[in-house]
Amino acid sequence: MRRGILSTLALVLLVVQAWAQDATVTVKTTEGEHVINRNIYGHFAEHLGRCIYDGIYVGDDSTIPNTDGVRNDIIDALVELKVPVLRWPGGCFADTYHWMDGIGDPAKRPSIVNQWWGGSVEDNSFGTHDFLNLCERIGAEPYLAGNVGSGQVKELADWVQYVNHPGGSPMSGLRIENGQKEPWNVKYWGVGNEMWGCGGNMAPEFYANLYRQYSTFMTDWTNSDGLYRIASGANGADYQWTEVLMRDIPKPLIEGVALHSYSVIDWGKKGPAKNFGEELYFKTMKAALFMEELVTKHIAIMDKYDPEGRVDLIVDEWGGWYDSKESETMGVLYQQNTMRDAMIAGATLNIFNNHADRIKMANLAQIVNVLQAVILTNEEKLILTPTYHVMKMYNVHQDAVLLPLELETSDYEFQGEKLPAVSASASKDESGAIHISLVNIDAKESQTVILNLDGTDNKKMTGEILASDKLEDYNDFDEADKISPKKFSGFKGKNGEYKVTLPPFSVVVLELK
Repeated sequence: MRRGILSTLALVLLVVQAWAQDATVTVKTTEGEHVINRNIYGHFAEHLGRCIYDGIYVGDDSTIPNTDGVRNDIIDALVELKVPVLRWPGGCFADTYHWMDGIGDPAKRPSIVNQWWGGSVEDNSFGTHDFLNLCERIGAEPYLAGNVGSGQVKELADWVQYVNHPGGSPMSGLRIENGQKEPWNVKYWGVGNEMWGCGGNMAPEFYANLYRQYSTFMTDWTNSDGLYRIASGANGADYQWTEVLMRDIPKPLIEGVALHSYSVIDWGKKGPAKNFGEELYFKTMKAALFMEELVTKHIAIMDKYDPEGRVDLIVDEWGGWYDSKESETMGVLYQQNTMRDAMIAGATLNIFNNHADRIKMANLAQIVNVLQAVILTNEEKLILTPTYHVMKMYNVHQDAVLLPLELETSDYEFQGEKLPAVSASASKDESGAIHISLVNIDAKESQTVILNLDGTDNKKMTGEILASDKLEDYNDFDEADKISPKKFSGFKGKNGEYKVTLPPFSVVVLELK
């Protein structure tokens, strides 16, 4: 009987090995040139649904433990995540937001109707001071999105003065009067948002001229490197938009140009956040992997007008976007976060890493309770999503030197279509440790990766994996840790040559010291 069991197990192992597909990753460990900017791992918080109110901010009279109204558990989670930069207050909301409504005595602040997202009435209790103080607490750089669509040049110029001027000016005096003596020295500024759409339905030529006007009056007093001004960039594959901005805006007036792209299969019917099945999963991953073509083509246009690389590409909105019935009860654009979202995050971050020569910031949409959130809350409860865990696993790449690699991969096939099954990126940190992030998007089959790391003396390999039994698995408020990173030992080898087995729909980060 025992012999029969062993024979059966051996047969199962042979079958599993037959299913496993081969990929080859060759990491050029001595050829690193570009640094992976930590801001590629940035986030985005908009006044939308329950992201700010009843998410990040519960008020200082809440029974939920908080610091100046911001949930302590969220602060702790974001510190642990090493959030490098946080964009606020939008999004579409930014071009209806008047920053002076959110300063001074909260009891005297006017309310606003959130015309873009559900028509809710907000009391402006969370404003500039609250956001910038939050950024300080979590160690993140603030990225303020200015109102160009419904605002005025003076309004944005005054905001810059309010947060950055050391003292002696009208706006710095107002800041000091409101309790903040020292300036925050905010570096990153968005000059409008989605000007092709909710920001004003503008033509690119019109916006380019408007941008020139606004950026001219955004004077900086304290930052020796100057302000970092980001133009509202293209919607996905609108390459003409990037062409016009790069052609018409003088380089001294612009530091970054944005790009927005979501992993959406059909804007008219996005599909469910849960119980989606393999067909919708495949289509979603096809949309996510399209990011490679998008950034490559936009960068080519930027190179034509800016061969010196002075202007950076900023992907300040990206992520999965689905139709969710939970939005009816849990807030506008609330959606669950499954292993599918972990695949989107891992594959997309690999793309951003590998284009670190031009991509200097990216902002996942959004940080709490909205779209591909890293944190979900329900009253006093909080859960960390699979996306949170991927971004935490990947934070070893922040400010590390990108290591070029060559990748050959088999395909993930579904109903006659094919996608590359494996994606990868690699970096070397200040200590000399090498990190390799590997993603297998195949919903059914393992992938065997032959990993070559010639030129390194590092010998000790360890690993971490995010995986689950089912593609549609997620963490919920009754089972918060169903999906979490585990120690990974699915590799063997030595002297720079390793064989790594990636389970279906998994994310692995290896460390070689």
